[in-house]
Amino acid sequence: MFLQHMKHLFFTLLTIILFSSCSEYQKALKNDDIAKKYELGISYYEQAQDGAKRPKAKYRKAIKLFEQILPQYRGKPQGEKLAFVYANSYYELEDYFLSGYQFERFTKAYPDSDRVEEAAFKSARSYYEGSPRYSLDQADTDKALDKLQLYFVTYPEGQFIEEANVMATELGQKLEKKAYEIAKQYHHTENYKPAIEAFDNYLVDYPGSSYREKAIYYKFESAYLLAINSYDYLVEERLLVAKSYLDNYFKYYQDGELSVKANELKADIEERLQEYS
Repeated sequence: MFLQHMKHLFFTLLTIILFSSCSEYQKALKNDDIAKKYELGISYYEQAQDGAKRPKAKYRKAIKLFEQILPQYRGKPQGEKLAFVYANSYYELEDYFLSGYQFERFTKAYPDSDRVEEAAFKSARSYYEGSPRYSLDQADTDKALDKLQLYFVTYPEGQFIEEANVMATELGQKLEKKAYEIAKQYHHTENYKPAIEAFDNYLVDYPGSSYREKAIYYKFESAYLLAINSYDYLVEERLLVAKSYLDNYFKYYQDGELSVKANELKADIEERLQEYS
């Protein structure tokens, strides 16, 4: 009986505390007292940072309060802290579109802040998190790389440099794969001239690519297929061009992954060219 009474008392107290907390939040939202909104918003933010239960709910409440007072605190001593925790609340909620934008604003508004490096990195990290898979439009990937490059230039020995390097490498590989797949798609859809041009551009842009052998080979194969599917008066000239691409492939990959297929096509080219001797 005593335990049952204590349990009832505990839940009653918990309900009162929760109701009081919600009531305080609702009152602050409707109140014109910006100092109260600031104090309560910072309290919610710090509770979430300290590992309180349901931290996302705390960040959301903090954001709602911060949104109401940000303009009034611009230029005031608390404005810098407010702008940072506002951006970081979105970051913690994984709302990276808004956190990237808000951290970017922070770096411009407070370039001398002690937290400007962290803000610059988190802005870049936000755009990195928003980068889609390689098959989709890569505008956000380009933006993330621009932000990371700015971080590298501004903080060459920064505290986040190792993580930034890992992210930049990953994003670069994504763009690399995207460019390769575009060129490959031209090849597979029998658009051989655009394929050759795309592979050419790819090899210039990504000279150390892990797809380098395949790019050189498929550039050759595109030229070969273009040649043998051309009008008779163009075949010889285009076969010679294809052969020069093939020679370039063997220069680097005599025993490469695609060398067997390359040798088969080499024999076919030589046989076809004999008809023009």
